[in-house]
Amino acid sequence: RRPKPKKEKMKERRERWLSKIGSIRRAQEQEAAAARRQATPVVGDLRPLADALPELCQLIGSPATLGSLDLVGPLATSRSLRPVGHRPAPTDFSQMKRSQKRKVLETEISRFSDAIRTLSSKQNPLADIGEQLRKRMRQEEEQGGSGTGTGPDLKDPI
Repeated sequence: RRPKPKKEKMKERRERWLSKIGSIRRAQEQEAAAARRQATPVVGDLRPLADALPELCQLIGSPATLGSLDLVGPLATSRSLRPVGHRPAPTDFSQMKRSQKRKVLETEISRFSDAIRTLSSKQNPLADIGEQLRKRMRQEEEQGGSGTGTGPDLKDPI
């Protein structure tokens, strides 16, 4: 075996030193993030709870939908459910583009006005609200494909 030249030794030493510094910096950032979460008023640190809870797709998704995807038990993440190369539309109103906000507002206004029109003529408003929600879920299933597992099953009356 040939001994390493001085340049290579120095390069490796520098890389080890930089990796040590990087790991120390990452540890400090994680500690600072945990301290910030702990200092959050009333709520406290929810990270351990969030890590312990199962994901929403595992709770709501139908067995047929989840069985068709090759998922490995509780290790399945929302990232593995997402189609490759497709970024989902933001659900947070503040992150939406202006046109997306306008579309969402228009659809919500039309649904609300329909609900108000039908509510004013009915005697039982709770049953009517349930009917409106079932109708909306059917529309969303038709638009996004059936079995998306994105919402509660409202087909059975309560």
